[in-house]
Amino acid sequence: MLGALVGVCTLAMAADNKKSAPAPAPAPSRQAPAAAARPAAPAARPAGNPGGGTTYRPNTGGQPGYRPAPSGPSANRPTTSAPVVNRPTTSAPGVHGPAAGITSPSRGASSTFHSAAPKGSTERVTPTGSAVRTRPNGKVSDVHDARTGTDVHHGLNGNSRVSVERADHSRVVSERGRPGYVQRQFSHGGHDFARRSYFYHGRAYDRFYRGYGFRGAYLNVYAPGFYYGPGFYGWAYNPWGMSIGYGWGWGGSPWFGYYGGYFSPYATYPSAAYWLTDYMIGNDLQAAYAAHQDAGEADGAPGAPGGPAELTPDVKQQIADEVRNQLALENQEAQQNAQQHDIDAGSSGIARMLGDGRPHVFVAGGALDLVDANGQECGISDGDVLGLQGPSAPDATAASLVVLASKGGQECLKGATVSVQLADLQEMQNHMRETIDQGLQDLRAKQGTGGLPAAPPSAQAPTTSAGFAAIAPPPDPNAATEIQQAGQQGGQAEQTVTAEAPAQ
Repeated sequence: MLGALVGVCTLAMAADNKKSAPAPAPAPSRQAPAAAARPAAPAARPAGNPGGGTTYRPNTGGQPGYRPAPSGPSANRPTTSAPVVNRPTTSAPGVHGPAAGITSPSRGASSTFHSAAPKGSTERVTPTGSAVRTRPNGKVSDVHDARTGTDVHHGLNGNSRVSVERADHSRVVSERGRPGYVQRQFSHGGHDFARRSYFYHGRAYDRFYRGYGFRGAYLNVYAPGFYYGPGFYGWAYNPWGMSIGYGWGWGGSPWFGYYGGYFSPYATYPSAAYWLTDYMIGNDLQAAYAAHQDAGEADGAPGAPGGPAELTPDVKQQIADEVRNQLALENQEAQQNAQQHDIDAGSSGIARMLGDGRPHVFVAGGALDLVDANGQECGISDGDVLGLQGPSAPDATAASLVVLASKGGQECLKGATVSVQLADLQEMQNHMRETIDQGLQDLRAKQGTGGLPAAPPSAQAPTTSAGFAAIAPPPDPNAATEIQQAGQQGGQAEQTVTAEAPAQ
């Protein structure tokens, strides 16, 4: 293991506007690191569906200002200014009412389910506005009970997910083998926020979100409850000065052997972005393996048809670059929070990413069924990677992404173009930021041990709470019971609606 780090690049923010791009981190080898004491298992990650623009200051000095991380041939070009952030439309979400009868098969999003329907699927709508969607093979994929606000989705992986929108605008989500949550709204400074109380395997934890309207959809963007000081973000953003080895201790874990053909950790880490990349992917694959065992989910695996496709060094580099982008974004948010300025939800979420004209990558934080360019349904799961290749139409309610890595089986093939609803895309970005913050906590606790470099004194400043955290409602004490009841309600709603839906 390496000792103390030499030459940590952590500079204070300059008062003038001189621009200097941080040195690009070299691409490390993909060989697995030597075994070491296994760190504590990452905390369970939330998984779920549903969730104006600020122009960030340019980077000045060694601290991360928001701009894409350098990579490729242009990595050494200095950046002279931060990209202009487009101001998204913040209109209220639209409300659509379905007509009674049977809808025509469609590849677009229906007014009932607000998700793309695969070619050959059929929707049956009841006079009360409830509906059933069936796949081309006749099996039910989705059920909506308009009277109780209950939605049920049967995934291609064999699992089911239930979401209940209650009269008080709270939401309960239940999914076998995965975290469920109760979401309750609150306001701060004239803005909408939400607290999700998650429950998984007897463990409760909470996450916060800021609500915003975008292209007729109401989205929830992850809102950190606290921020680190600029010195810590600078240490995490910039190269460490020398590459270090780190032993994750995954060698004997069943999930690591199961996905051994898909994922290999880096041999060394030149900066926190690469360490956080492996932290996130490892966390994801552990969650996918646990769901596969607990809920009997079908997942990509060695020997499965069509895969698995290896998570290549190029794709991992794109993830590491995106991690650095998100670190820079959070550093800017931390500065705004310190000045008691509002943090713009659109600029912190996918509204900016869809409008800045730059490529972005998203890592799936749960199982999700999508529709490809041919109208065929396929799935993705934890640890799969999608790439956004360019801006979408200003009025688009979904984004087209390319599958950069998947694990085979019924999952979408590498290279396929898929349509992702805005709420699902926002949840993917939320997942990345949540896992980065989780990893930063571990990194700060473990710095200077296990081969990790010691953070400089400037990185040891205390954290600062976000303004909304002090007035947020307390955690939901009955979350576990409510999540269980939602699962039962989903089964009852499906029986009722399928019995009422008109026969084809």
